[in-house]
Amino acid sequence: MELTLHNFFLEVDDHEAAIAFYCDTLGLQIRQDVKMDGARWLTVGPKGQPELGIVMQTAGVGRSPEDGEVLRTLLAKGSLSGLIFGTDDVDALFEKVAATGAEVLQEPMDQPYGVRDCAFRDPAGNMVRINQKPKG
Repeated sequence: MELTLHNFFLEVDDHEAAIAFYCDTLGLQIRQDVKMDGARWLTVGPKGQPELGIVMQTAGVGRSPEDGEVLRTLLAKGSLSGLIFGTDDVDALFEKVAATGAEVLQEPMDQPYGVRDCAFRDPAGNMVRINQKPKG
């Protein structure tokens, strides 16, 4: 039996800012954009992984008002989900993302576990790490 990942959900509070970050800056493609009564589900993904969808849903959608408020509070603190992307040139991508004014959490550095990586917060506060495998 083989298991594959198809979708991953992120809470966001501004879909247009998410498009600017994930599509315009990181180069992901929009796969689906569904707008419904007070909610929006925007699915994006890497060009080379058409089977993977990162679903950016309106923060707190489908939850009680109390739970929605808790989620929005945690999101504003940067305390929710995160993503890790891979690239072949973390330093160049770091410069591109940093030039947009994104909040830098970690500049590129070599990690003891073998990757070179950096970290940012997306416009909603979710952590985004970018890894580069060691050369050779």
